[in-house]
Amino acid sequence: MTEMSLPSTQHAVRVHASGGPEALQWTEVPVPSPGPGEVLVRTAAAGLNFIETYQRSGVYRMPHPFIPGSEGSGTVVALGPEADRASVAVGDVVATAAGSGTYAEYFTAPVDQLLPVPSGVDAAEAAAIPLQGMTAHYLCRSTVEVKPDQTVLVHAGAGGVGLLLTQLCVSHGATVITTASTEEKKSLSRAAGASHVLDYSGFADSVRDLTGGRGVDAVFDGVGRDTFDESLASLRIRGTLALFGGASGPVPPVDPQRLNSAGSVFLTRPTLVHHTLTAEETRWRARELFSALDAGTLDFRIGATYPLAESGRAHGDLESRRTTGKSLLLP
Repeated sequence: MTEMSLPSTQHAVRVHASGGPEALQWTEVPVPSPGPGEVLVRTAAAGLNFIETYQRSGVYRMPHPFIPGSEGSGTVVALGPEADRASVAVGDVVATAAGSGTYAEYFTAPVDQLLPVPSGVDAAEAAAIPLQGMTAHYLCRSTVEVKPDQTVLVHAGAGGVGLLLTQLCVSHGATVITTASTEEKKSLSRAAGASHVLDYSGFADSVRDLTGGRGVDAVFDGVGRDTFDESLASLRIRGTLALFGGASGPVPPVDPQRLNSAGSVFLTRPTLVHHTLTAEETRWRARELFSALDAGTLDFRIGATYPLAESGRAHGDLESRRTTGKSLLLP
C-alpha cells in the first residue's frame, strides 16, 4: 500500500444504537485501511444527507456500531491493493458519494467512484457536489431528459438537490415551478431560476392554472408521502413522476391503475447508484457539473457548516427543515 505518514487512530462519529441525534457519538477509532480497489482519503468535509437520519434512527436497519456517511471530499493519502494507479495517486484531491464512514477524519472509497476535483475548486466545498449534484444531474439528464419548452415541477426548491436541479433544468431551457415552505426559501428558489414558487398546500391546482390546465412534463419529488398524490395530479398526459426521496416518509403502496387514471403517466423510483455504474459514467456527470460550476452557470450553495463533533446538531437542524442548500460537516 502506497501511503503518506498516517496516524493509527482518528476521531469519528459513531452510532452504537438507534436513536435521536444524541445517538451520534464523537469517539476515537482506528484509521481504516483501504481494501482492494480502494483509496484512503483524509477528510476535508463530509456531506450531510437525509438518508443518514434514517440510518441513525433505525428507519433503515444498520449493523451497530457504524460510522455514518457516504459523501465526502479530501486528499488521497493511501492506495489499497489493485487500485488503478493510472486514474488516482496519493496527493490527489477527490470527492465521492460512495465513501465508507465519511463522518470521520479519514474514510475509504472505491477508485471507480472518485470525482477528480479541479484545482480551482475548494476541497471542502467539493463535498457538496457528489450526492446532490450527481442526483440533480441524473434526474434531468437521464431519468427525464429535460429539454427547451418543457415545464417541470421541483419539490423542496430551496433544498440542496432542489437548488441544483432548478439551475440545471433552466440551463436546458425548461420553465421550472418549485415548492417551498417559507418566504426565505421561496426567495432562494427564485434566485436559482424558478419562474413560480408555490406553497405545498394545494399546489396541484396552482400547477394546472399555471400550465393552462395541461400539467407539467415532469415532477421531481424528493418529499414523498406528503406530496405524492398532488404530484400525480400535476402531470400532463404521459408525464413522468420521478420519486427520488421520501423526506416526509415513504409513499404507501400504489395501485398501478392510478397511473392510468392520471393520464397514462410514468412513475419511477431512481437512485444514484444505478446512474453511476461505471467510472466513465461517474466522471461524465462530474465533468458536466464541474464545467457548469467553472462557467458560472451552476452555483453550489453551502447553507451551513458544522464541526463533525456536532453532527447531532446538524441532524436536528436537517430533520426540522431549518437547513437550506447543502450542509457540510468539517473535521
